[in-house]
Amino acid sequence: MMSERLQRPMSAASDALSYMTEGGLSDHGSQRKTGPYLEGNMKLLDTIECPIDIMCCRFSADGAHLAVGLCDGSIKIYSPGTGQMLYSLTDEDTQCHRLPVTQLRFRPYTSLDKPEYTHILIASYASGHVKFWHYTSGKCLHTINEIRQVLALALNPDGTHFLTAGADPEIHLYDIETKKRKKTFEPSDARDIMDGHRFRVFAAQFNPNHPDLFITGGWDDTVQYWDVRVQHGHAVKKFCGPHICGDALDIDPLHNHILTGSWRKHSVLQIWDFSLAAKIKDVPQDTLNSSQLYCAQWLGKDSIICGGTDQNMARIIDRGTLNTTGQLVDLPQGVYCIDNDRQSSYPRIAIGSSRYIFLVRSDKKSHYRGD
Repeated sequence: MMSERLQRPMSAASDALSYMTEGGLSDHGSQRKTGPYLEGNMKLLDTIECPIDIMCCRFSADGAHLAVGLCDGSIKIYSPGTGQMLYSLTDEDTQCHRLPVTQLRFRPYTSLDKPEYTHILIASYASGHVKFWHYTSGKCLHTINEIRQVLALALNPDGTHFLTAGADPEIHLYDIETKKRKKTFEPSDARDIMDGHRFRVFAAQFNPNHPDLFITGGWDDTVQYWDVRVQHGHAVKKFCGPHICGDALDIDPLHNHILTGSWRKHSVLQIWDFSLAAKIKDVPQDTLNSSQLYCAQWLGKDSIICGGTDQNMARIIDRGTLNTTGQLVDLPQGVYCIDNDRQSSYPRIAIGSSRYIFLVRSDKKSHYRGD
């Protein structure tokens, strides 16, 4: 994922979006447009241009800030409402290594927490670093060096622990207060049991309803279940199928359903029952635009958002009908990151492609063509 870049020129954000229709219907009977454009009920809110290619993005819990991790190791914090860059995060480590930021998570904060816990951003890097930033002051408060590529981060629901995963099968659990490693999860030596990963791990997600359980996915075409209470540190369950190469693993807290996105030509988007570790359904590809997925996420209670390469697009899907309701198509490069601000039934969405964050929203449920 780090090295793949499609060499298609794109000048400025205004030029890039000159062919877009704001929520209008595309005429697929006419000659195909070139350049990024919108289809269906996806409305463009703003476009943010970053200095270099984007690898990951994340909204803060209140939706007031959008953190964007770049391929040179720097992090930019933007106001989603104005598109203004508010803070830039870099230090001697990131300037020396200049390796990509791979994942971002805002530390949860409540009024009962210590004041110093406000405005904390946790970032992982391909250099092996995990950094705690106080992003309003620009200070790095703590650095962990894992001596491997760190590709995924996950925080437990109450914000007391976090996980890292990456270029080897090991998954590390840390205490967020002390920053000390509490446990390492890995497969056993048994040859006849696959109770852990065999290759790189790109995604990790705690279950919001069961804070001791988390799932992971990666290159070995399995989603592994883990329980922090189990002493042996091996996976307790798994299902096979998804080929996960990015942040394409999500859990719906209402229905306890897992969403997986796979970087491949077939069965790219799938829904699974968490309790049964069984597939519920495949979400069909769009008939005119298909994509190999790097990222996928539940979008409120009623929709799915996903993005990837091949067709270089992002797509919103109605959860009930599995129909496409909106698309951002023909982007300059693949979509490597997506997030939504989780603030309403129709949240603001950030889509990262090349040097650009496209801020969009789906205003209403509608299937824009019969396929």
